[in-house]
Amino acid sequence: MSRDRAELGAFLRARRGQLTPAQAGITPFPGPRRVPGLRREELAVAAGLSPDYYSRLEQGRQANISREVLNALARALRLDDVARAHLHDLAAPVTMSRAPVHGVPQRADPGLLRLLDALGHLPALVLGWRGEVLARTGLLPAVLGHPMDAGTSFIRYMLQDRGARERIVNWVTFAEFMVAALRRESSRHPHDRSLHRLIDEIRATEPLVAGWWDDHGVRDYSSVAKHIRHPVAGDLHFDIEVVGAPHEPLQRLIVYTCQPDSQTARMLPLLASWNETTVDAR
Repeated sequence: MSRDRAELGAFLRARRGQLTPAQAGITPFPGPRRVPGLRREELAVAAGLSPDYYSRLEQGRQANISREVLNALARALRLDDVARAHLHDLAAPVTMSRAPVHGVPQRADPGLLRLLDALGHLPALVLGWRGEVLARTGLLPAVLGHPMDAGTSFIRYMLQDRGARERIVNWVTFAEFMVAALRRESSRHPHDRSLHRLIDEIRATEPLVAGWWDDHGVRDYSSVAKHIRHPVAGDLHFDIEVVGAPHEPLQRLIVYTCQPDSQTARMLPLLASWNETTVDAR
């Protein structure tokens, strides 16, 4: 079974295991239940599929899957828009044409760099695929306590660096969201071996990450709050905003915003005065 089809089967099993018959709007089949989630046959009925056909899907034995079948499964599993897109990506035909050009080093998009330069008064960075730092403002390392130089991995920092867990008060929530976003990236780029090696390595070394990954949560990179406890500036509260580049879909501008009259806003100029604030870019 290909990795693509194995991931599809695992996603379907995980999602039906998280959905009860009552939540799916169906009458439970008779007989003892070993798990609270939907049985395979129950999901098949809810999606209007034969149990044998659905079994082939979970076991990775169905090569081609129609959009109508995928939409029926998404409705039966109560998937949101992101999880629905993830399901479609997992079921897409296995072809190397889905792979981006990974051998070419990424450079920060000029438009995103101009935005980043205008945001020097805030912590901000440009991320490429695999969470590679392509550029960042000088305030970012001052806030996170990590150099975050261009070319380093923001994913490794967040999920493997003990300093991140110590400084980010809501690290568990933020890291779990990142793992779910990383899963979404993995289905978009199934042939990116470097990305999958990174995921496998972090899963093998970080038990919490392994658990989140096995839950099959999925989300796009999106706004989320981050609470940082700075050793000098005290508690800092940010809303993280994500901006995409129209011509560079594999790059994102990440900006740490704060309320204008907040304690965080008052502390940022002090942090900037203590640290180098020029943009570092690759």
